[in-house]
This record gives sequence, structure tokens and C-alpha cells, in this order.
Amino acid sequence: MKPTHQDSTDNVESDVDGRVRIFDTTLRDGEQAPGFSMDRRAKLRMAHALEALGVDIIEAGFPQASPDDFAAVAEIARTLKTPTIAALARCQEADIDSAGRALEGARHSRIHLFLSTSPLHREHKLGKSKQQVIDIAASAIQRAKALAHEVEFSAEDALRTEPEFLAEIFSVAVEAGASVLNAPDTVGYVTPTEITRMFTYLREHVRGADKVVFSAHCHDDLGMAVANSLAAIAAGARQVECTINGIGERAGNAALEEVVMALHTRRPLFRVDTGIVTQHLYPTSRLLAEVTGQPVPRNKAIVGDNAFAHESGIHQHGMLKHRGTYEIMRPQDVGAKTSLVLGKHSGRHALRQRLEELEYDLDEATLDAVFERFKNLTDKQRSITNDDLVALMDKHRNNHHTAAVAVES
Repeated sequence: MKPTHQDSTDNVESDVDGRVRIFDTTLRDGEQAPGFSMDRRAKLRMAHALEALGVDIIEAGFPQASPDDFAAVAEIARTLKTPTIAALARCQEADIDSAGRALEGARHSRIHLFLSTSPLHREHKLGKSKQQVIDIAASAIQRAKALAHEVEFSAEDALRTEPEFLAEIFSVAVEAGASVLNAPDTVGYVTPTEITRMFTYLREHVRGADKVVFSAHCHDDLGMAVANSLAAIAAGARQVECTINGIGERAGNAALEEVVMALHTRRPLFRVDTGIVTQHLYPTSRLLAEVTGQPVPRNKAIVGDNAFAHESGIHQHGMLKHRGTYEIMRPQDVGAKTSLVLGKHSGRHALRQRLEELEYDLDEATLDAVFERFKNLTDKQRSITNDDLVALMDKHRNNHHTAAVAVES
């Protein structure tokens, strides 16, 4: 039976202008990537973290894939209070019914249907005509509509589908009861210019476009998932599907933290908001690394160790004068901290600040002497710790004391 409380599609029309919904698929698309699988306990931990992060929709899994996946979706659906919980399903009766059962305990539920639409997929994957694909989609949406509060329809490989056919199947999807239309770049093939053109076309040609939310789901095979997601938003998409740390099949998905902070940092350009509590981005990223055993690359945007780290003397000097010289975001806004890393590229200004933080009172002569020893040490090791600096200061004091005793004698 379809849930009896208010259909959450009522909210779709009200926030379509200035709000972008964040649809997180870390637990489904991200988790099915090699090396990132999570057990039920890990999925529940991540789901709670995503709820605290302020994610609008959590795709909890693919219930028909396995009994464990079904159980994980059901537990998340029963436990979480704020986000919409989505379950993935093929346009097949068994999948749809399984998703509906798994979502029974959800306060806000969504069945996420997908069906291939591109010529390549129609011929080689489905062996179906255009009309057959349309009929399958319509029937599946009608069935799912009776089992969840919302239905999202995804046209798999949409960005390699004929625009006219994509607009037609989306129009039928709206008539059948879908409230979210997802046009995924399934294989990470298109460019921002192409995705802009496609979303603009869909909003102009889909019948009932004003009644639904258009969604983007971009893969990173050519390294353009985030750029394509932002282009889709600029063209009117009001849902973006992404994952923490950008994990996902092959080269991954659009990274949630990058999309969100691009919209936040460049708000005057995009003029939209999300409901994400950005201060939770770094901790959520680190939790995912913990539960999957996959470390975050140091140079990862927003949440990598180097994202707010500065070693270059020129950069460090600028940062000490004014953060805005080399940081376009405040690290505390994502739950991180600025780090002035001391290494072979560091200068006197950064060394002085660190020594003063360690409560050393420095005159210029002392700084000159310690800086020379510091540079010699950087030739031997990549970074200099506070313990190294204490040792340098102790050595300087001992040498200075020995020299003073020698003079007196």
C-alpha cells in the first residue's frame, strides 16, 4: 500500500527556484565501487552522518541486489527522521516491490527507477524499441507510485540519448506520476557545454516540466563530474546526485563536498542554496575513509590534508598578512583547519610564527641562526615537526651557552 501521510511531492514545486536538493548516493553508487563496500553497521553510521550533514535524499541501497542490502535499506528507513530515503530499482516488478517493502518504515520515501534510453543501450542491453521502453517506464512508475511517497525516474545513459526521445519519455514519466526526472551522464562522457544544452532543452520540451524537479547525476570518467553538475544547476537542475569524496563506479561520481562548496563560495554566481551544514563536510569525509579503509588523497579538494595547507614561503607570508591572499574559503567552514606546513619551501615568517606559538622569544640574531639550521634540516626530511623545532632551539641555546663560557674563560 502507498503510505498515507502527505505526499512529499508537494515540496517539489515550492523549492524549485533557489534551493538545490543534495541527493547522496554514497551508500549505493559509491558503495558498489571496488574497494568501498560497507557492511550494514558501517552503512548505518554513514547514514546518521549524512543526516547530520543535512543531505536531502539518501539513496540507501538497491534492495533487490541482496538480502543484506535489503536489510540495510530497511534499517536506515526505520531509523532516520529527516531525509528522504531512496531505494534503487530497475523497471521490473520484483525490484519495485522489494524497494517498496524496504521503505515501509520511512517517514519520507522514494523509489528511484532507472531504465536505459540511449540507442546503444536500447539495442545492445535491452533489445527494445523506443515505444517498448516508454511503455515499460510508464508501467513501472505507476506501480512504484503506489508504494512510496515519491518516484524518481532516471533515463540511464541519458546524455547519449536522442534529445527528442529523452523529452518524450520524460513527458510520459511525468504523466505516470514521477516527480523527479534524472538525466545522468552515466559514463562521464559529456562536457559542461553539452550538459547545459541538454538541460535547457529538457526544461523547454518536457510536458509538465514546471511540475517536477530535474536532476543531474554525473560520473567522472573524463574528470568533469563536478563541472558538469554545476553546469546542470546553472541550466535549471534543482537536484544533484553525488557522493562523499566522489567515490563511485570507475572514476567515481561528482564529489558532494566540491559541489556544495562551489555553490557556497560562488553563491553570487549560482544564486542557489543547499541545506548542507558545511562544517560537517570534513568529519563526514574522514568517517567514510575510516569505514571503507580507503584514505582521502592529500590533494583532494575541500577535504584533503593539503586543501588548507601552505608550505611555500611566499604563500605563508601572504597568509600571515591576510588569509584571502591564498584561501578562497575559511577552513572552519568545512570543519578543517589551516596548516602552515614547515618544509624546504618555508620562509622566515612562518618559522617565526611557529616558534612564537611554541612560546619562544626571538631576536633577529636567534632567528637567523635557527633559520639556517632549519633549512639544513629540511634538506634531510620532508616536513619539520614541533619536536624538531624544540630540538633546534635547544641546540642553539646549548651552542650559545658553550660559546659564552669559552669567551669568559
